[in-house]
Amino acid sequence: MTTTNEFIELSERRSAHNYHPLPVVIHEAQGAWVTDIEGKRFLDCLSGYSSLNFGHGNPKIIKAAQEQLAKLTLTSRAFFHDQFATFAAGLGDLTGKDMVLPMNTGAEAVETAIKVARKWGYDVKGVAAEQANIIVMEDNFHGRTTTIVSFSTDPDAHDGFGPYTPGFRIVKYGSVEAIREAVDANTVAVLVEPIQGEAGVLVPPDGYLTQVRELCTAENILMIADEIQSGLGRTGDTFACDHEGVVPDIYVLGKALGGGVVPVSAITANEDVLGVIKPGQHGSTFGGNPLACAVAGAVIELLNTGEYQSRAKELGLVLHERLRGLIGHGVVTVRGRGLWAGVDIDPSLATGREISKALMRRGVLAKDTHGSTIRLAPPIVVSEEDLLWAVDQLADVLAEFSS
Repeated sequence: MTTTNEFIELSERRSAHNYHPLPVVIHEAQGAWVTDIEGKRFLDCLSGYSSLNFGHGNPKIIKAAQEQLAKLTLTSRAFFHDQFATFAAGLGDLTGKDMVLPMNTGAEAVETAIKVARKWGYDVKGVAAEQANIIVMEDNFHGRTTTIVSFSTDPDAHDGFGPYTPGFRIVKYGSVEAIREAVDANTVAVLVEPIQGEAGVLVPPDGYLTQVRELCTAENILMIADEIQSGLGRTGDTFACDHEGVVPDIYVLGKALGGGVVPVSAITANEDVLGVIKPGQHGSTFGGNPLACAVAGAVIELLNTGEYQSRAKELGLVLHERLRGLIGHGVVTVRGRGLWAGVDIDPSLATGREISKALMRRGVLAKDTHGSTIRLAPPIVVSEEDLLWAVDQLADVLAEFSS
């Protein structure tokens, strides 16, 4: 096989159609740029849904992976290994928490947070057996396991996969009063994305996270922040919660924690929460493996410099200023924070997918969501020149559709 069409035809014929990719076949990448099998270069403005915050092939991360690959990749948690303690301490320090529970994928981390919250509710809060409930938000996206899709309001993610897991109460995102009305004596947690990524990079009203934190404290329930997409530098701070100075009881982390090299996820919390998990009650063969710990350790070191957070904040101002200039010229709304933007295209002009395909032809890779929205999330290592070039391509595409 030598052509894009040949690769795509075989992929479509031999794999399940659970994704609808853009018609590009990527072969190699470095920094913020990728190259397809025919040698064409593209600016990556999706970053693996924020998995590649530090760029493709980040030298520090690749070096850590290569060195660990040559020594030890897996022991299972049946034994200690020499990368684990440093990783756990480093991630705990980064999040300001006592303890870490590592897994692999983001969905596993969310499932872990749900289990821990329920166990805490029974063992610490004193909720009656089988009665715990967790408050979640409309338009959420936390993964695609059967438990998680049970409380999704996206028909594509939810419909046709029942019977569904009980124990969740869905309320309006951005409304603390909706949460307050849903709380009862059996509520053990509020699970919230500080910014809803899959929904179109929805930023809640100012003060919302602060009010959620205050409500959770007052009602003796856990605040769980799903920072899988929004965390680890993407929004201009280490965590999106930092913008309001909010510290949740449980951080849920993934994507960029693996540096775009291996799947790494984790939850972090203090001992009074994570201490409820005892041997045999939760685990993963690959969770916290040596390779994952070495890679995540390099990621933590990068974040500890503060360089990436500052860069995302500064470039984010440039990105959003330029995108706002497109409002009224094919763009209806721009949302987001840092190097993360949701751009609503005028639906009378084109769909998000049509715009994404047109951008691809111009050398920019972005992805649509919910019909008329495209998401932009370039690696934090992107240059300002390249970032502005990408927005110029969007402006030209919009002009083409308007003519």
